[in-house]
Amino acid sequence: MDKMKNNQKSERDTDLIIGRNPVTEALKAKKRIDKIFVNANAGGSISNIIRLANQQNIVIKRVDDRKLTYMCNGASHQGVIAVVASGDYVSVEDILEVSKKKGTQPFIIICDEIEDPHNLGAILRTAEAAGADGIIIPKRRCASLNYTVGKTSAGASEIVPVARVSNLAQTIENLKKQGIWIFGTDAKGTDFKQADFNIPMALVIGSEGFGIGRLISEKCDFLLSIPMFGKINSLNASVAAGIFMYEAVSQRIQKKG
Repeated sequence: MDKMKNNQKSERDTDLIIGRNPVTEALKAKKRIDKIFVNANAGGSISNIIRLANQQNIVIKRVDDRKLTYMCNGASHQGVIAVVASGDYVSVEDILEVSKKKGTQPFIIICDEIEDPHNLGAILRTAEAAGADGIIIPKRRCASLNYTVGKTSAGASEIVPVARVSNLAQTIENLKKQGIWIFGTDAKGTDFKQADFNIPMALVIGSEGFGIGRLISEKCDFLLSIPMFGKINSLNASVAAGIFMYEAVSQRIQKKG
């Protein structure tokens, strides 16, 4: 119940565009929109809004009026609310270009089922500090670049390239074809200190409760774990991501030295 309340609160805290005409104009102007919540049964110009959103590849969530009313604190929403994004999405190819321009080995972070926007924001912040090339997230079952993520990232969402993909498993396969090794995080994996991060790499971070999905896990070249010595057997996803990222940074610095 508490988790559901937190999720609702995070959506209501975002910057919103409320109502049919404002949302339509925002779509026509191609403003940063992360996702659109609609009551598909509202009729009228809602179908045009859905069409425009689909043309721009914007995620659409179909909800009832009660959800929309809650999100906008009772304002007149006319069956539609758009959530403003805290940063622009890029392509996976754009992220791959980053290391080419820097002349370094690719260093990519992949988030699988990180649904807490605070965790995604914290991962973005650490990724920026660690010099990662960019972050890849799936369109479904993952937090996105909303207001909460932007605020938690302390501005990193405006700096770190983020690609949002429809098929994460296929994206990983494409990365592997381009010579990038995939490191997954799993409690049953090998001690991460034994890994060699001085290669073109992508690090997959999963959710706290469930880790990375089974299909994504099977796509990984290596599964790594952080040794645990206390009674709690898992770390916050963003904390674990930070440990892995800075191990990669440490190894790469040592190699340069």
